[in-house]
Amino acid sequence: MSDDAPPTASQPPKNEQFYKLNFKTLDGKDFAFEQLRDKAVLIVNVASKCGFTPQYKSLEDLNKNYGAKGLVVLGFPTNQFAHQEPGDAGQIQEFCQKNYGVTFTIMEKSDVNGGKENEVYKYIKAERPGLLGLKRIKWNFEKFLVDRQGSVVGRWASTTDPKSITKDIEQALASN
Repeated sequence: MSDDAPPTASQPPKNEQFYKLNFKTLDGKDFAFEQLRDKAVLIVNVASKCGFTPQYKSLEDLNKNYGAKGLVVLGFPTNQFAHQEPGDAGQIQEFCQKNYGVTFTIMEKSDVNGGKENEVYKYIKAERPGLLGLKRIKWNFEKFLVDRQGSVVGRWASTTDPKSITKDIEQALASN
C-alpha cells in the first residue's frame, strides 16, 4: 500500500488514531482519548525530582489560562531519567497538589522510551520525531502539542519553558 492510499477500515486516518488511544490516570481510572476530540492537548513527561520540575507551575498556569478555551494538559510521570520520579501514585499526586496546585490530569506512571514505552508516547514520537529524526525522549519535561484535529503539531525540549509556547498553543486552539 502506498503512503497516499486512503485509510482502510482497519487503519483510521492518522489524526483519528490519536483519538483511539486509551490510558489510565494516576488514580487508575480509564482515560479514553476520544474525549479529547476538538481540544488542543499539551502532553508532557514529568518528574518530581528533576531540575525542570518547577515547570509544573507554568503547566498549571497554561491549564488555568487556556483550559476554558479548549486546552487539555496531560502529565505523564516517568522514572526513566535518573530515577527522578521514584514515588508511587499517591506520592506523585500529593507532591503535585501540595507544591504546585496541579489541577490538570496526571496519568499513570509509565515508560516513554524503550520496549515498555506506553502507546501514547509511541504514537506521538512517531508523528513528531525530534532533531535528526530521532524519536526517543531525551529527558523529563519534553513537550508535545496536538491540535484540535488530533495532529501532533509541535515538540519542544525539556529546556523550553511551557509559557514560551503560548503562541503555538493559541494557534492550535484556533485550528478548526
